Amino acid sequence: MTGVPALVFDCDGVLADTERYGHLPAFNQTFAEFGLPVRWSEDEYAEKLLIGGGKERMASLLTPEFVAAAGLPTDEDGQREVLAHWHRRKTQLYTEMVAEGRLPGRPGVARLVEEAAAAGWALAVASTSAEPSVRAVLTHVVGDERAADFTVLAGDIVPRKKPAPDVYLLALDRLGAEPDAVVVVEDSRNGLLAADGAGLRCLVTVNGYTEHEDFSKAALVVSTLGDPDGEHTTVLANRTAAKPGEWITLDDVAALLKEA
Repeated sequence: MTGVPALVFDCDGVLADTERYGHLPAFNQTFAEFGLPVRWSEDEYAEKLLIGGGKERMASLLTPEFVAAAGLPTDEDGQREVLAHWHRRKTQLYTEMVAEGRLPGRPGVARLVEEAAAAGWALAVASTSAEPSVRAVLTHVVGDERAADFTVLAGDIVPRKKPAPDVYLLALDRLGAEPDAVVVVEDSRNGLLAADGAGLRCLVTVNGYTEHEDFSKAALVVSTLGDPDGEHTTVLANRTAAKPGEWITLDDVAALLKEA
């Protein structure tokens, strides 16, 4: 390993279980407020999660039939403006949910962040979600003081979203890190492919939306990072020399780098 080690987290589904309890209701409330003839079910939203980015998921609605039924603009500039308006409102609703404490952090995240910070690791978040949403979740999960230590890369900061590797390549540049010194924590196949495309080792913590996806490229796949006094870790796949116990420690994460 060369250089200062870095721990880079995805946001949604990794820092907190945001998709089911945050993004989905925020999307549906936005659709209702704008009088749009659509409400995504959990199954429908699971399919939308295969599309990286909130605006992009909304854009998937814009078939000629939907545009006509909803009385939306037919020109590209008009549709882009409408999507931006929808997405701003959806982001506002979502950040309000986070501020109200309705999206608790996933087990082990705050603990592992503190271990990494104490050991001098660089910290970052790399997400396709809007930056205000990401910062709100990060602050809620790790606190204001620790959140200030993170490099945050989010939203439209890169032209191609996951599964393209762009955001992780940018993370390497911003952190001044070498690929063999970085571990990414992801929850989805798209995120895993993005990390792998940038040459990074990936620790996957699955959730209800992603647990059946193909994570064959991941170094380590677990149910959760786990906590001593809470939910414990179940190892689902391990292609490294790491030997996790009932929760993932920084030593386990560092073991992934030894395999790089």
